[in-house]
Amino acid sequence: MDLIGRQPALATDLGVGGQLRRLCAAAASALSAAGVGISVLAENGVRGISAASDVGSERLEELQFVLGEGPCIDALATHRPVLVPDFDAAAMKRWPGYAQAVQDGGARAVFAFPLQVGAARLGALDVFRTEPGVLSAEELGHALAFAEVAVTTLLDGQEGAPEGAGGGLAEEVEHRAELFQAQGMVMVQLGVSLAEALTRIRAFAFADNRSLHDVAVDIVERRLRFDRDQP
Repeated sequence: MDLIGRQPALATDLGVGGQLRRLCAAAASALSAAGVGISVLAENGVRGISAASDVGSERLEELQFVLGEGPCIDALATHRPVLVPDFDAAAMKRWPGYAQAVQDGGARAVFAFPLQVGAARLGALDVFRTEPGVLSAEELGHALAFAEVAVTTLLDGQEGAPEGAGGGLAEEVEHRAELFQAQGMVMVQLGVSLAEALTRIRAFAFADNRSLHDVAVDIVERRLRFDRDQP
């Protein structure tokens, strides 16, 4: 099931999300990549806004947070780039769930770059390639430059986005609020911690092949309920 590069990502908004999608498309072209994705974190580490050059890359980007593993997660944790030129046996052992998803999606190499200001983590930029191989020194420099542009775009959006601007960070804050509300509801339904509630929501989203946001909305709207006797 090759996903990478099959369809362009939707870019209908003119806010920060649209700017990041255009950035991903430009980075994919400059780096000879099949796709590029960006994920931005909320203060508690939950993924908020995301953007990608194409639908397949967007799915692989989200899967890292659904599964809780992958180069992006490690780059955020270590504050350093995580470069995987080949998803070989070592990568399968390190990220068993995500590595399989990457291969199923048609990618063979992933390069993750943290987006940060000092010690503050904003998110990560991921470069996907369908052929194994390292980034050249020039490509590595370009990737780091695109990461810097992404940081600038995010900071400018936080400081200058007009209130109520469609597609901007305000909309993503609303999405995160829905996820937090869903976590609280599942916590009460199952009698578990907030962290365990998020794990259950992630697992359901992965098993049902849906986004975390869509599942969260169903929980908040009471179309979906978690029962204690569920595995």
